[in-house]
Amino acid sequence: METEKKDEGVQAPKKTFLGFDAGKIFNNVFFIGLLSFFGGISQDMFVPVLPLYLANFLGFDKSFIGLTEGLATSSSSIFRVVAGFLSDKFKARKPIVFAGYFLSFVSRPLLAIFASPFAISALRFLDGTGKGVKDSPKDALISESAEAKTRGRSFGVVRALDTLGSVAGPLILFLLLYLFRNSVLKYHYIFLLTAIPLVFTLSILAVFVKETPVLEKGGTEEDPISFKLPKEFYFFLGIMTLFAIGNPSDAFLILRAQNVGVTLLAIPLVYALFNFFYASASIPLGSLSDKIGREKVILMGWVSYALAYLGFAFADKSYQIWLLFAFYGIYYATTEGVAKAFVADLTQVGHGGRAYGIYNSVIGIVSLPASMIAGWLWDKYNPGMLFYFGAIMAVIASILLLIFVKFYYNKNIIKV
Repeated sequence: METEKKDEGVQAPKKTFLGFDAGKIFNNVFFIGLLSFFGGISQDMFVPVLPLYLANFLGFDKSFIGLTEGLATSSSSIFRVVAGFLSDKFKARKPIVFAGYFLSFVSRPLLAIFASPFAISALRFLDGTGKGVKDSPKDALISESAEAKTRGRSFGVVRALDTLGSVAGPLILFLLLYLFRNSVLKYHYIFLLTAIPLVFTLSILAVFVKETPVLEKGGTEEDPISFKLPKEFYFFLGIMTLFAIGNPSDAFLILRAQNVGVTLLAIPLVYALFNFFYASASIPLGSLSDKIGREKVILMGWVSYALAYLGFAFADKSYQIWLLFAFYGIYYATTEGVAKAFVADLTQVGHGGRAYGIYNSVIGIVSLPASMIAGWLWDKYNPGMLFYFGAIMAVIASILLLIFVKFYYNKNIIKV
């Protein structure tokens, strides 16, 4: 009998995947990452050539390209707060995420059909709206599917899978550009084919991703968590907003690559290289933020950003662009997922949709003036000016983040 009791108390070792409980990771975080993988393929099948299509094929100037790209990002901000709030209120993330991806599924292929300035702006607005609708509820799903001690790694897993899609997307784009190299309609075929990966995204979301109980921790329906978000969240948001003013659309990096001498066929490969480094570093750097603190990793990212932008300003040979895009991927890995994990640390569980809605919305709104400023600096002065400006804003934001961490940030706010 005594032996039987001892046997009953012995638990089988947990199966793990990337350091997580395998059951949990394959129920939500992994599948959210997988649907993001296909979403990344779709997006990066056309993003590297869209500014070239607008500039070279349709003949639009850089200021208009800055306007459309800023509009695509900023339009999403209109719906981010609403989507996040609704996902909290109705305790439903999945339907809202599905609606967001569906808007992109509709809008991207239509770029092959409509070519007027108004139509292009409207379609980019619609695609941006889809991104805004899905982002906050999806971030909340990730946050609620992870424990605080592995939150950075969880966002890193999703960012890594998302970005691996953004490696595959440009490689597929390269193949399509080669296959259609003699066709005047090569861009149009590419835009139409962007819908295919989104079929997989919508299917995975509908079948495999599970809802998370919004009030599982920190409150009940009878005793809900306070709606008020802590002041530390708004301090951090203000610093992120300042940085975002100097962080325009990456379309300008692609235009800079062409400006320096990278060929059209090589552009997707450069972009794939950038995303490869981004994907490779996302999980390690996300895990690092769990150990040493989010703010230290974000600071590393902003220093990398400033150095990369200075490099783009001085670059005059095509091989330099390849090196800079690879280095730029490190900046993304240190900030995108880590900053969102920091938002979760700063806010109460159960209000993730609202917090991410506000965060994503504000950053999205700033993208419009940031891209318009960048386009204006390029047209009015020279390409280097927009990169100098971005580097300066990154340095200022880094100093303010150091001050915030030193005097205002209370690490006890992180939930365990």
